[in-house]
Amino acid sequence: MFSLFRRKTRSAPTSAAPAKPSLSEGLSIPQPAKSLLDTPRRQKLLEQIWQRTALSRAQFEKLYLDPISRYAELVQLFPASESHHHAYLGGMLDHGIEVIAYALKLRQSHLLPSSAQPEVQIAQAEAWTAALAYAGLGHDLGKIAVDVHVEYADGKTWHPWHGPLTSPYRFRYRKDRQYRLHGAASGLLIYQLLSREILDWLCTFPELWTSLIFSWAGQSEHAGELGTLITQADQASVAQALGGDPVKAMSAPKHALQRKLLEGLRYLLSSELKLNQPQASDGWLTQDALWLVSKTVSDKLRAHLLSQGVDGIPERNIAVFNVLQEHGIALPSSNGKAIWNATVTSESGWSHSFTFLKLSPALIWDATARPAAFSGTVIVDTTAAPSTISSPLENTSNSMKANTSGRTTSSRQSPCPMPATDNASPAPDSLDLLMDLFGGPPTLPEDFETVPFAEPELAIEKAPPIQETIEFSGAHFMDWLTRGVRSHRIIINDKKALVHTVGDTVFLVTPGVFQRYGQEHPQLARIAKKESLQDWQWIQKRFEELRLHRKQPNGLNIWICEVSGARKTQYLHGYLLNDHGGLMNDLALNNPYLKIVDQVPRKKPSPTIGNTR
Repeated sequence: MFSLFRRKTRSAPTSAAPAKPSLSEGLSIPQPAKSLLDTPRRQKLLEQIWQRTALSRAQFEKLYLDPISRYAELVQLFPASESHHHAYLGGMLDHGIEVIAYALKLRQSHLLPSSAQPEVQIAQAEAWTAALAYAGLGHDLGKIAVDVHVEYADGKTWHPWHGPLTSPYRFRYRKDRQYRLHGAASGLLIYQLLSREILDWLCTFPELWTSLIFSWAGQSEHAGELGTLITQADQASVAQALGGDPVKAMSAPKHALQRKLLEGLRYLLSSELKLNQPQASDGWLTQDALWLVSKTVSDKLRAHLLSQGVDGIPERNIAVFNVLQEHGIALPSSNGKAIWNATVTSESGWSHSFTFLKLSPALIWDATARPAAFSGTVIVDTTAAPSTISSPLENTSNSMKANTSGRTTSSRQSPCPMPATDNASPAPDSLDLLMDLFGGPPTLPEDFETVPFAEPELAIEKAPPIQETIEFSGAHFMDWLTRGVRSHRIIINDKKALVHTVGDTVFLVTPGVFQRYGQEHPQLARIAKKESLQDWQWIQKRFEELRLHRKQPNGLNIWICEVSGARKTQYLHGYLLNDHGGLMNDLALNNPYLKIVDQVPRKKPSPTIGNTR
């Protein structure tokens, strides 16, 4: 009868854990977690998982390594499937760890929960990261309860709710198993992996807790962003096991840009933009339309979406206007463009012309939440040149006179844009990105210093905000950087990262990291303009004044790092901090593919016709 429990398995990949010798008659010996996890590949994956968190080693062992160890002792040498992916001894353990690694890789480009305020996202960052790991461990855990029949040598059946196996065992796949039942069964066993303290901690975050429960119940469609990320991580691990392309599997389906733009506008209108003010205002709501000052809303919308980690937002205002129009958010004017020229007149007689984006109020509010309409008028100017855009709110002081007979307009020439730079580089192949995840050389852009600065293409005056609440300084930049790194909104040691760890400290890529700060704080451009500087130059100077960075022996501020890639060597320029300031784990995790160099080697000159033989 023992032949029923014998099965042919696929040979494990060379990088997977070699199975321990089995006893006769198809019996295997239970192994402790330390032995199961002590293989080079699994150790490398665990190291990668740790680097994706912002925890000390002691915290990592408690929140991650302990549940993973319990998982290892529970799944032992079981395959992840009978004849599909990871169908070899130890396959389920490999699959579980891989899903965590992929999920935490994906998590770096997501702020969770996306609907929360930034301060909430920062406060809950580590909880959501850990929740992804726990969802990854639980997503296939139910298989050992409903897909596999396990018994000891004496014929007694083992069930996973009994706890880890304690003596030699054998297993076989049930012929009557139901394909999707294992998803619902995972919730039966999660308490075997997570301590009471961890569960008590998780349940204090209602949205996270709801998503986790749905995920453990096999209802990923109701688990929100957490469920989406785990599904993608699972697909990536399966693709890797079957010889496919895990990078394609990890490519998150882009959220509809229309939805992101609308969500951003709704947030701004509820929290930042001022409507229907008697004079200085960000917009006016009439009975039939919402009129938003084009420059103001574009700057604030871009800054908000960047702070939320949303990709694909155009850097030029004219492109933002076009995108809003293409997605049916901004209504076209008579000339087919997104920009409207109109004059606002209040009941008191104040009047001024602006350039607007015109929206349908129904896109922003439902009927019950819609604010009261503006008591004055907004009259479209049908004679204004379509290429001229007036400056919004540029003269809102007492010097602005009421004008009932005409309109007050002003404009200026476009500022000189920064020289265009060509930072195009060939798209990295999937092997490069996989090497980055599993310990190989990452591929980095050839020049991080070519992040373009967003300048308006039209003659638009950047208006002062109605209420200045940020005190821009070097200290504010460092606070922004620290919060960004800890919340995973600013990624380190990764493709296109602007922050790396090298020489036991932090390396800030310039000017990219300062340009990113400027893009998230468009108000800074007005302050920098007074000193005839770009916004990133202004904040870079304030950073240097803090004296937090090391200087080279020759007194220069900027250091050069050599990046050793899979195919070529590249160079980054930036600042080295005197101290990592808590941005690194307690054990220095220097990027192994970066090293500090004195100077970039010069290329040998190509031979000319005159010196060839």
